[in-house]
Amino acid sequence: MTDVTTERWGGAPEVQVVRVGLTAEERFTEFARTSSADLYRYAYLLCGDAHRAHDLVQLALERTFRAWTRVGDGQPFAYARRVVVTARIDSWRRTRREVSVEHDTLVGLDVPATGDSSGIEDRDRVVRALLALPVKQRRVVLLRYVLDRSEAETAAELGIAVGTVKSTGSRALARLRTLIAPEHGTETER
Repeated sequence: MTDVTTERWGGAPEVQVVRVGLTAEERFTEFARTSSADLYRYAYLLCGDAHRAHDLVQLALERTFRAWTRVGDGQPFAYARRVVVTARIDSWRRTRREVSVEHDTLVGLDVPATGDSSGIEDRDRVVRALLALPVKQRRVVLLRYVLDRSEAETAAELGIAVGTVKSTGSRALARLRTLIAPEHGTETER
């Protein structure tokens, strides 16, 4: 959107003011459209429930919109992810217990036409293993490996040292291997 206006100040000659770009509301709308799917995936992996994940995304978008003047020119996606994490932690604090979620179906997946559902079973196994991790490990895994953030970006977002990201990520991956391996029959004797 380009808006050209002509103004005259005092006795000075005319000055053209050209405003190029989108309004703040248009930039937020574009941000919400392009990032909602990634926010949903992140929220779903944090909570394991499709309805809660949608609620977390809506809350994140609402709070991001309210703070848009502060975060719109910076890193609005990082801000929205932080809102998702904080809201999820707040819900844990309110209930004081974690509810085990059974995954009857996985959102957005179709069974292949051949009837081979091993891909869905593998994905379900990985999601269940992620949900079995402690929150700190799950957050590091999601940021580092699902959202493909660097160690420095992950550390900055979580407010921890880079070394902590490395060690927590290593422990989380080792734990994921032990959670997934027995179901595939690849666990070795110790």
